[in-house]
Amino acid sequence: MLKKIGLNFRSALLALLVLAAAGPVQGRAQEARTGGTAFPLLFDARERLAKPDLSGVARLRFLTSLDFPPFNFADSTGRPAGFHVDLAREICAELDITARCQIQAMPFEELRPALDRGEGDAIIAGVAITDELRANYLFSRPFMTLPARFLRNRAAELKGEGAAALKGRPLGVVGKSVHEAMARAYFPDARPVLFPDQEAMLKALKERKVDAVFADGVQLAFWAAGPEADKCCSLFDGPYYSTRYLGEGLTIMMRPEDSVLTQAMDHALLTLSREGRLKELYLRYFPYGLY
Repeated sequence: MLKKIGLNFRSALLALLVLAAAGPVQGRAQEARTGGTAFPLLFDARERLAKPDLSGVARLRFLTSLDFPPFNFADSTGRPAGFHVDLAREICAELDITARCQIQAMPFEELRPALDRGEGDAIIAGVAITDELRANYLFSRPFMTLPARFLRNRAAELKGEGAAALKGRPLGVVGKSVHEAMARAYFPDARPVLFPDQEAMLKALKERKVDAVFADGVQLAFWAAGPEADKCCSLFDGPYYSTRYLGEGLTIMMRPEDSVLTQAMDHALLTLSREGRLKELYLRYFPYGLY
């Protein structure tokens, strides 16, 4: 069973995509924090990865789903679109196999069986890497991380801009979530207020029943910029990363025997990162910034 890195505000995200298309658009150990809208570089620019010979590859078939906007969704014509789809096309162009590339969409739960049956060669759909998957499949290097962020009510009287400003203040988190665990571990001075789901949490934030919330940065960024928030709230501090709580990030999943294809993916991703094309894709789909 595949587990999807969660995004469930489909309508809000799609509404923001329409707006984006209309114009130009502290942790410890493995935790890192940056500010602004910079796109984190996950590859060493000095690194060199050889480009494998793919002349014997008859075709490269990417499998994706249509329910993970803005990463993958159906456009107005019903065709696959989104960050992942455009990234797959960029990878194919970098590997000089555009004519042999295909992108096929199917329900998320059918992706792994299709890969196992040889009906596709790579899954690019926001699959969360687990120990079981890591033992049975190959994965490219991460090409994007999904950070945790704080979102504050603009009317909340917080002293300072950093997490220290939340000392003793009510901080909304979804109960029994990785973000609750992460908040308790890294921000023990805040006062957690638990909610059954993200919708209830954000409603409480808008009504100022809590001063701030801590959750997935992608969802918070799109919600804050959307009509439902009504300009009540803004991101502050962070972003925060944690492989322990948030996983390794977005990768491409392949069969265990496809080591050459995995090398090709890593080569293409490194080149796209070095040349700034990966950042261009990020800015196209995330004009409001996650980082």
